[in-house]
Amino acid sequence: MTWDELRPLLGQATLETLQMTAWSAVLTAIGGTLVGVLLVLTERGGLLPLAPLNKVLGAVVNIGRALPFIILMVAIIPFTRAITGTTIGTTAAIVPLTVAAIPFYARLVETALHEVEPGVIDAARAMGASRAQIVRKVLLREARPGLAAGMTITVVAIVGYSAMAGAIGGGGLGDLAVRYGYQRFEGGVMLVTVVLLVAAVQVVQTFGDLLVRRLSHK
Repeated sequence: MTWDELRPLLGQATLETLQMTAWSAVLTAIGGTLVGVLLVLTERGGLLPLAPLNKVLGAVVNIGRALPFIILMVAIIPFTRAITGTTIGTTAAIVPLTVAAIPFYARLVETALHEVEPGVIDAARAMGASRAQIVRKVLLREARPGLAAGMTITVVAIVGYSAMAGAIGGGGLGDLAVRYGYQRFEGGVMLVTVVLLVAAVQVVQTFGDLLVRRLSHK
């Protein structure tokens, strides 16, 4: 395959990977933060201790993290079809990417919130702050560096997941690598897609590290 033939394919595949990663990251940030906060609130000694709910959430998160992504993609095909109307392509891939990433990020959110000094929370409670105010103005605010670091790790994982999504027609660089690099034995195509994926991970990690340092200084 010549460079002129490969260039438009690479452009389209890169755009699809960015689209999958961006939408999945946004949905994961919302869903993972919600689940992580609930895990902290409902644990023993939390602001809203509910042991049954905490155990159910913990079990769901553990199952989600334990399933290999490729198996998860196949297992939730009916759910993906119900949400998007299809099981192939970039839009369909966003569903399993998000489902896989939310439990991963939720645990990182839980860890970050646990690092907030208990004294700060106690002071807020003594001043009459509500649970919602403590979560929003104390827990999430104080844990911002940890949350940013966790999101960076999660986005890097999503980039890797998106490459695997190409194995079953998810689009993006993974799909290009499988269809042209592997099935047609185009070693050059495989090499270029790997370089682009590594570059994407490097950009995400660098930006995440800068954000963490900036939030830490604040």
